[in-house]
Amino acid sequence: QNTPTALVLVEPGGHVIYANLAARHLLNAGKAIQGMAFDDLVAATPAPLAQALASGSDGLFSVELDGEEETFQLALRAFSLQGRPHRLIQIRRLTRELARQEVATWKKAIRIISHELNNSLGPIRSLAHSGRELAQRGDVARLSMVFDTVAERTHHLESFIQGYARFARLPSPRHEVVAWGPFLDALARQYPFVRRGELPADPGWFDRTQVEQALINLLKNAHEAGGASSAIELEVTSTGQGVRLAVADRGAGMGAAVLANALLPFYSTKRAGSGLGLALVREIAEAHGGRVQLVNRIGGGLCATLILPRSPSA
Repeated sequence: QNTPTALVLVEPGGHVIYANLAARHLLNAGKAIQGMAFDDLVAATPAPLAQALASGSDGLFSVELDGEEETFQLALRAFSLQGRPHRLIQIRRLTRELARQEVATWKKAIRIISHELNNSLGPIRSLAHSGRELAQRGDVARLSMVFDTVAERTHHLESFIQGYARFARLPSPRHEVVAWGPFLDALARQYPFVRRGELPADPGWFDRTQVEQALINLLKNAHEAGGASSAIELEVTSTGQGVRLAVADRGAGMGAAVLANALLPFYSTKRAGSGLGLALVREIAEAHGGRVQLVNRIGGGLCATLILPRSPSA
């Protein structure tokens, strides 16, 4: 009764048979709702909440309450109770948690950027001092080494900043028809892999540049996973609702903690990793209406799957 998560149980006829205190406050100004038709309750709620409930799927939505915007998480589950199908609706307020997570994410991003800037600016400052002394002594031969090192550090810094900018400015996908054969051939020239299975009869329907970048990130991770390069595989399969592009390797795989956090921005177990590679893959997949799955393989290694919807024509 006292959990802050709103809980509503609905019987097969569509009537509420249980609702806790949080649900009564959210849906009916604190009044009892047991026995009421759930659809009637939903019709009287704010539009974002009604739309979220009507979607029939889990998700986030925002509603203005008491002059402030509140964010909620909706979870819908179906199960059998005494042999009859019931629905359980859970609505959890996330505003405070999201605010805390946002601050934590910004702090982590600032720490990573500061660390990376200092790693480059420190050597550059030192080399500039050394270069000045070499120039004053007329030691021109050793100046070349100083300039080469400065150029290498500035190039690294430029690549690092561009990675963050690319993640922050990902445009909306421009869908187009993509023939699988040429697309995968071009991909293999950048990061080799073994192609498994027959290609789908229907062409792909996605933003070629973005999906290519996502697959490059997955293939790059596979090549850095520690297994044999010849064991890296890519398979494209058609499903009832979309297409699956699976990149598999025989590297070290991922531990439970890494699997749980691998798709989060700025999370990385690599010594010089920015934590944006898999986060960008997830961003691209979700922008296309798809998702990413990471699963350890039996016998060792990881399978990273990019799942995209089918084209409208298909």
